[in-house]
Amino acid sequence: MSNENIDISTLLNESWETLLNPKEYFLSMPLKGGFAEPVLKAAMYGTVAGLFSLLWTLLGLSVLGGTMWSGAIGIMILISSIIGAIIAAFLGGAIMLLISAMCGGNTDYETNVRTAASLMVIYPINAFMAFLYGINTDIGSIVGLAVSFYSLYLLYHAVILSLKGNESSMKIVAIVLVLLTLLGFFVGRKASQSVQDFSKIYEEEQVD
Repeated sequence: MSNENIDISTLLNESWETLLNPKEYFLSMPLKGGFAEPVLKAAMYGTVAGLFSLLWTLLGLSVLGGTMWSGAIGIMILISSIIGAIIAAFLGGAIMLLISAMCGGNTDYETNVRTAASLMVIYPINAFMAFLYGINTDIGSIVGLAVSFYSLYLLYHAVILSLKGNESSMKIVAIVLVLLTLLGFFVGRKASQSVQDFSKIYEEEQVD
């Protein structure tokens, strides 16, 4: 795709294809065309994710809960989400390049940045689902884990189909990433439970 043809409708169509038909999308994804498209795509995902975070913060459905500073915090989250997404596209490109190199795939930086930006389609999905944490942390954690697994599914096809990595090598990488994701999930759950227990003890002491 050339930079002159970039528009929001095209990026939206590509986003749906990435989510709903990743095999076909990554098989035909343009590998060249400059950095304008991946930057715009990352900024779009960051904006949508930031807007969801702002909304959930204002409604008191985020992990922060509802506070008098919710509006200001939400705006800061929105701005940092956009800037962070753009930075993440370039850092993600470096990480993708490393993974691709490990699997004997494409090591062109631009191609890997474009791939990383496409994978960031999961970013607004994750932000949208974040309201579940404000309702029930257990449900939020489980849904978050499911989203993480789906992002690994997208990553697997991106490396195999777009970057032409070795499938056997990528399977090993995927297994390691799944195990790390599960480890992070259970460690996070344990830490969350410890915080909740500490809060209950503190509240009981204040009552006494």
